[in-house]
Amino acid sequence: MTRNTVFALAAILASLAPSASAQNREHQQMTADVRMLQDQTQLLATTLATLNQVLNQQLMESLKAINARLDQASDTSRKAFADQKLLIDNIEDGVRVIRERSNDTNVRIGELREELEALRGTVQALQAAQQAALAPPPPVVDPNAPIDPNAPPVAVAPEPLPPSPAPPPLPSTAGLSPLRLYETARADYFAGQWTSALNGFEAFLRAFPRSEQADDAQFHVGETHYAQNQWPQAIAAYNQVIQNYPGTNAVPDAYYKRGLAQERLGQADAARGSWEAVAKSFPDSDAGRLAKQNIDRLGRTP
Repeated sequence: MTRNTVFALAAILASLAPSASAQNREHQQMTADVRMLQDQTQLLATTLATLNQVLNQQLMESLKAINARLDQASDTSRKAFADQKLLIDNIEDGVRVIRERSNDTNVRIGELREELEALRGTVQALQAAQQAALAPPPPVVDPNAPIDPNAPPVAVAPEPLPPSPAPPPLPSTAGLSPLRLYETARADYFAGQWTSALNGFEAFLRAFPRSEQADDAQFHVGETHYAQNQWPQAIAAYNQVIQNYPGTNAVPDAYYKRGLAQERLGQADAARGSWEAVAKSFPDSDAGRLAKQNIDRLGRTP
């Protein structure tokens, strides 16, 4: 190897050494940058995790606060609704009491009016009898007495009119209250005195047809006939209850007992019709439940 060759190789080696060193430094710089990026990424992940935890905690607290306010508002609304319902119930109770008292007052006024009418009739009859008793008798003229020529002329009495027919006798209910007359007839009914009970209820209906106990009195007329096995008369009386007193508490019982009377007469279809009517119109009444049982007994449900 010549000297020039040696110098050439040394020059080449000298030129390559700085290049390798530069590449090494560049690699180290890249490694440092990668490590820095990893550290920043880890720091960012940690920051995001912390921020997410804080946000979740704040969100949970906000939701708890909102739920608490909603619960409070719901409790307030529930309490207000309960207070309003209590107030409405109290008002309804008050209105019902006032209505019941008003009905009782109207019934009492009606009874007093009927009693006053009966007393007025009695007083008028007594006054007429008293006036008739206190009227002066007509003067008696002796046909055989001598005639005084100086006496003033005496008016000749007209021919007496034919006597007017006697007024009809006062009813036996004069002076009696509706309740007393009804209770008397009812006592006779429970004592089994059918004739007295029937006469009492019929007298009550003639004197006080619009009384509060009129529907019950008509129903007991049917019951009195039913107790004596007078089925047609009982059916007619129950029909009067249904026709004349609709909407009263005696109507369901009248339908049911009419069905029993019709069954006693062998009228099964008519009895079923009466029971179906009460079972359909008054299903929650005692008569309605008994009617359903009898319909089932006949083999047909309403």
